[in-house]
Amino acid sequence: MITKIIVPVDFSEQSENALKVAVSLSKKYNSEILVLHMLELSAGIFTAPDGPQIDQSLFFLELAKKRFNEFLSKPYLKGIKITPIIKHFKVFSEVNEIAKLHGADLVVMGSHGADGLKQIFIGSNAEKVVRHSEIPVLVIKNEITDFKVANFVFATDFKEESITAYLKAKDFVTKFQANLYLVYINTPGDNFLSHKDAQKKIAQFLEKVDAQLPVEIYNDYSVETGILNYAETIDADLIGIPTHGRKGLSHFFMGSIGEDITNTSKLPVITFKI
Repeated sequence: MITKIIVPVDFSEQSENALKVAVSLSKKYNSEILVLHMLELSAGIFTAPDGPQIDQSLFFLELAKKRFNEFLSKPYLKGIKITPIIKHFKVFSEVNEIAKLHGADLVVMGSHGADGLKQIFIGSNAEKVVRHSEIPVLVIKNEITDFKVANFVFATDFKEESITAYLKAKDFVTKFQANLYLVYINTPGDNFLSHKDAQKKIAQFLEKVDAQLPVEIYNDYSVETGILNYAETIDADLIGIPTHGRKGLSHFFMGSIGEDITNTSKLPVITFKI
């Protein structure tokens, strides 16, 4: 079950899209939603002597709280268990701390999609949350009033380090009672493997996780286009990708791969910590 969901919000359309997905999940699993708003205030404000600066800061703090309350008073939130959380600074490691404190299962975040390349995965809020979060992070681009996952693609390079992420993805699939599609994207160049070598690599991985699952070896010109094209062929609802978290982004998030997937895909993307 998904008992608690964290939704970071900045009052934008994108964060509301994320909140609506969380509400959809809450209705299915009777989940509590922890709505998190991070203020952009300097730590020096609260240690400064009394004066115009602190008065102005307190004014903006009260204004943000009022806006937060208005944001959470929308009709579609009626009957949903909501816990508002306000943090004074944008310290994204706190998302993980909140998850541990409250026992949250999932983070849901909104993104700008194809027009928001610089807003997503390049020094962005979403990337910072992904880097720190021990629990899965679901990135939503569009408004989805009834979030369902029937077909779930998990793309990995089948290295041993991805086992943890695979097990988390498998648990996620079980919660959603979805069909799991494992895919290895084979590309030309230095990373190319013969079909036989790719099968051997996959078999070794599956043996280590004690699984007997079909794996698609999908050939394409790049990893990102391969994932997107394969997801389209099986009519996927969601794409899953492993990440290294604080150590940096994994193979699928190096260079432009993760950015391209997240920004080009019409589908939501979920990340799992290695």
